[in-house]
Amino acid sequence: MKLGFGLYRHMLNQAHYDFARQCGASAVIVHLVDYFNTSERVPRDQPIGGLNGWGFAGDEDQIWTVEELRALRREINDAGLELYGIENFDPAHWYDILLDGPRRALHVEKIKQTLRNLGAAGIGCIGYNFSIAGVAGRKHGPIGRGNSIACYMDGLDAGNQTPIKKGMVWNMIYGEKLEEEELPSITHEELWRRLRAFLQEVTPVAEECGVRLAAHPDDPPLERVRQQPRLVYQPRMFDRILDAKPSPSNALELCLGTVAEMTEGCVYDTVDRYTRSNSVAYIHLRNVAGKVPHYRETFIDEGDIDVLRVLGILKRNNYSGLIIPDHAPQMSCSAPWHAGMAFAMGYLQAGLRAVGEGTGRV
Repeated sequence: MKLGFGLYRHMLNQAHYDFARQCGASAVIVHLVDYFNTSERVPRDQPIGGLNGWGFAGDEDQIWTVEELRALRREINDAGLELYGIENFDPAHWYDILLDGPRRALHVEKIKQTLRNLGAAGIGCIGYNFSIAGVAGRKHGPIGRGNSIACYMDGLDAGNQTPIKKGMVWNMIYGEKLEEEELPSITHEELWRRLRAFLQEVTPVAEECGVRLAAHPDDPPLERVRQQPRLVYQPRMFDRILDAKPSPSNALELCLGTVAEMTEGCVYDTVDRYTRSNSVAYIHLRNVAGKVPHYRETFIDEGDIDVLRVLGILKRNNYSGLIIPDHAPQMSCSAPWHAGMAFAMGYLQAGLRAVGEGTGRV
């Protein structure tokens, strides 16, 4: 098993690479989308959603090139780390795939070319969240142990019930501005139809390029968010993604905090089932207490998930992929994100030793 970090675009620098290595990480997942580019006060290290989204999507006409992807990979390799994968397509490049809009065919071709570019650059994985509403309805505040700053959900409210305006998808504005008109709601089956069509079209290209598509469950895992349906809000729904286009390139980004927030199923059975079948590209491992719509994120050594039990299952199933602590409560110091993540990484390092696994260092 490998341990690593997920780094947002504003963290792609030598200081954060050094921090990752100092914590014993061997790999990173990077976000190339610049989510937090507006003046609205959105926390850059704990994204919680927002009625008007995080910011503006990128340039619809400019996908990530082979040259820039190779340069990023070299930069990260030179820092002693593996670039394990990218997380999330830019909404500017696939909004009409999610919305089934008039530019859908063009956007399918953009995603196919993105996969080809990733393969040519030697990057073998991309996580994605096939979601219209994205993240919404979470809050953050000093609710963690010792008044640490952590994310939580406290019931159904305007943050997760207010309809989305046209011009926004997956938390980002893809046009020049939000429109006044609301985005019409669709059914769950319509969203699944769109997902199946997407996977049928792009998975063969991913196979050819040696890239794994890794689907993230819906966070928060409610049946509907902002009056739009969710794909994976219970563990059994992972099967529908895998069955939509059976392929080694159609895989899961298994977010265990999200799975633990779900109202059905068992996080340990979910880990066991999908790692035994080699369906997991990489794992987000945070701890939480409670279920939707009332839960809070916790330090990794508390909460509802027995992390050592999870690591033991992964060891038994010979899981060799990446584990990253995707969120952590922020601690009271001059570097709150770094301190929280270092605590989580230290716990995971010790946990791997406890179950008889290596530390994940290169």
